[in-house]
Amino acid sequence: MKNTAFIALGANLKRNQDLSLQENIQTALKYFPDHGISIIKISNFYRSEPYPKLNQPWYVNSVAKITTKETSENLIKNLHKIENTFGRIRNKQNDSRTLDLDIIDFNGIIKTDNPILPHPRMHIRKFVLLPLRDVEPEWLHPNFKIKINDLILQCTDNQKIYKL
Repeated sequence: MKNTAFIALGANLKRNQDLSLQENIQTALKYFPDHGISIIKISNFYRSEPYPKLNQPWYVNSVAKITTKETSENLIKNLHKIENTFGRIRNKQNDSRTLDLDIIDFNGIIKTDNPILPHPRMHIRKFVLLPLRDVEPEWLHPNFKIKINDLILQCTDNQKIYKL
């Protein structure tokens, strides 16, 4: 059975200094097929200030619509393997990172254990909402039953974000 999911991608540290943050993320996407992940669509890329506001470099963010035969549990494990390949170090929450891959939605299911679905804070983060709208403009939040455009209008994080 094929599952459809939305993966948030972000980075504010370069894995390869010769590439831009956007190019680093595009390189990470090339690892998806090796982990049973087929890319259906990729959003525009966005430059966003850190959220919460911290003294660290700005991020580049995107969202990919994917299909996989994996369960959500195996998908998050595979995404963590890709993060590790890109030198992701998990020291503390909201720390700078070479790659961040999060499952935003998986088949529209609601789940309260690892991974929590939909992502528990995605609805308050413009750096997720704007690229998600690019790939799925009619997306409906599984818990709140609120459309993506309404979530964006309700978002009050005041984060600066620019389409690249």
